[in-house]
Amino acid sequence: MTDTTWMQERFEPTGSSIGFRITRKLDEVQSPFQKIEIYESTDWGNLMLIDGAMMLTARDNFLYHEMMSHPALFTHAAPRDVVIIGGGDCGTLREVLRHPGVQSAVQCDIDEQVTRMAEKWFPELCESNGDPRAQLLFDDGVAYMANRAPGSVDVVVVDSTDPVGPAEGLFNRAFYESCFRALRDGGILVQQSESPLALLELIQEMRAEMGKAGFAEFATLPFPQPCYPTGWWSCTLARKPGGGGFGFREADARAKGFPTRYYSADVHRGALATPPFVAEALGQV
Repeated sequence: MTDTTWMQERFEPTGSSIGFRITRKLDEVQSPFQKIEIYESTDWGNLMLIDGAMMLTARDNFLYHEMMSHPALFTHAAPRDVVIIGGGDCGTLREVLRHPGVQSAVQCDIDEQVTRMAEKWFPELCESNGDPRAQLLFDDGVAYMANRAPGSVDVVVVDSTDPVGPAEGLFNRAFYESCFRALRDGGILVQQSESPLALLELIQEMRAEMGKAGFAEFATLPFPQPCYPTGWWSCTLARKPGGGGFGFREADARAKGFPTRYYSADVHRGALATPPFVAEALGQV
């Protein structure tokens, strides 16, 4: 490789691509589920790819991890028990455990190699793995939620890859029914929901499947994510009845006793203001 080598990821549905200037490949492993590659870039730190798709960069992953965790946890009145399905890079787990009221956080990812590669090449994301409140499981997240005791969880975070391969079963009614059953009244399910610019139909389908599972209230929060297709991503929150909508504990968010680089109470409030074209597509106007 030379200093002018570029890693390009093509995104066929939108006829676009994204690229990063890289200097060398650092590591590669073929797990039983997927191929994981690590590259060194000139400007974005280390990169992780899974089956050729960009998963994270050292420079911008904080956007995703903070928005996948803090809006849901500050929306819930008192989140104590959290389950993360997927999330093998452990960045979401780190953010969840910044909340002192969280008593347990289970991370269930099917592929242990994702976590081992993160520990090696993104150690900053794994700094909370030894927290006594954390439990790391390497198992099928669909089966884990199906077997989770009813009413035992406050927040479920689905930090998955795109709905293909190992993650395909995380985007359907059966899985959402398991989450609904495991959540306590007023509990929150939050799932990464792709690009609202390019994949709005997927968000519509997700919310429809969540509705069939029993969820009646939804909020889709967009946020920037430069390393993902279109550079604009989202998470979708669904609430089990008994929680009172998506107003959040704004005073607590303003007074949070931990640092964030993107999330704030003002950012949270702004993300709840759905862009008109998204609101129209989702039937909110």
